[in-house]
Amino acid sequence: MQINFKTISEPGLPGLKWQNVFFTHWEAYKKWLIENENDVPTADLETSQLALKTYMPEIWPTYERLCHLVDADELAAKFLTGYQPPFYVSGCSNAILEGEDFQLVRNYDHHPDLFEGVQILTKWNQKKVIATSDCLIGVLDGINEDGLVVSLTFGGRKITGKGFGIPFILRYILEFCSNVDEAIDALIRIPSHMAYNVSVADKSGRYKTIRVAPNEKAVVTNSAYTTNHQKKVDWPEIARFNKTVERSLFLSHLLEEDDLSADDLVAAFLRKPLYNDLFKEGFGTLFTAAYQPNSGRVELHWPDKKISQSFDDFEEKEEWIQLKQRKRRVKNNQFAMPYKGHTAKNITYSNPYLDKVAPKKSKEITKEFLKEVWSTIKS
Repeated sequence: MQINFKTISEPGLPGLKWQNVFFTHWEAYKKWLIENENDVPTADLETSQLALKTYMPEIWPTYERLCHLVDADELAAKFLTGYQPPFYVSGCSNAILEGEDFQLVRNYDHHPDLFEGVQILTKWNQKKVIATSDCLIGVLDGINEDGLVVSLTFGGRKITGKGFGIPFILRYILEFCSNVDEAIDALIRIPSHMAYNVSVADKSGRYKTIRVAPNEKAVVTNSAYTTNHQKKVDWPEIARFNKTVERSLFLSHLLEEDDLSADDLVAAFLRKPLYNDLFKEGFGTLFTAAYQPNSGRVELHWPDKKISQSFDDFEEKEEWIQLKQRKRRVKNNQFAMPYKGHTAKNITYSNPYLDKVAPKKSKEITKEFLKEVWSTIKS
């Protein structure tokens, strides 16, 4: 299994290169939208455009230009507003390393078929932005030339409501915000249609993790790491499948390690329990990103490949990334990641260990220990 990953530089108004990204992926998005529209009707075009003008008016001129570039029909024009896209599930882990090596590191875990595989440098408005593309206009993570970094993880909840897909909100933040406080204000003000944890950091060394959910007030926390649950586990089946509790515990121990370097943190994200290899089941690590706010640099990592970019030195590339599916599975708890509106076959996983990184401080995650953890979290 492999993915074709491209880096694209179009540091001005959106033009032919973004247009090519749209036409490469639009048919797949269109099919996804039509299939879901039959089950759960979404807002109409007028309502969606009004919401965009209400909550993110600064991006309206960009939205109009994008629609013009692709001669958008009603469905495409509605989708590009970002308002109330269909429900979907991903994985992901985020961690922030404080100090001299200040950086945000994240894994994006999802199905390879649902990944655009594009990193794009743009300047659609006043700021240059380097971001990993999603939903054609949105971003999974990124940095702007002011040194503001944003990254998302799924919040692990089934709830949906009136609001925008988080990738569209993150695009807006990178286009118009300069620091953590401005990003927080945007996340509080703009409604999200699903539950997400958003990590933000800036070149001053400040960072926050914001928990957003539809019809709820955003919660701003000082957490330096996040996986796929919020205050508690709301969806036990998906949490057991993606091991959000185990990964969260692992990160909490890892970030307490003395002399943890930037390279050490990245290396940890490239191995279990943070790195996942159930690609066919929709839970595989498609890339690891390391963002450095102070230098404006981002490094994308895979087990056998790395791409390093910055605003001063951005190179267009095309790489074929080999993804190795797990071959051996231990029969244990079973659950399947929802994929394209359906449920894949049941899969299995084994319990991870904390002592692979911190042998002196860590504790084996046994079945007995997990029973205590789950009891505490769900109470």
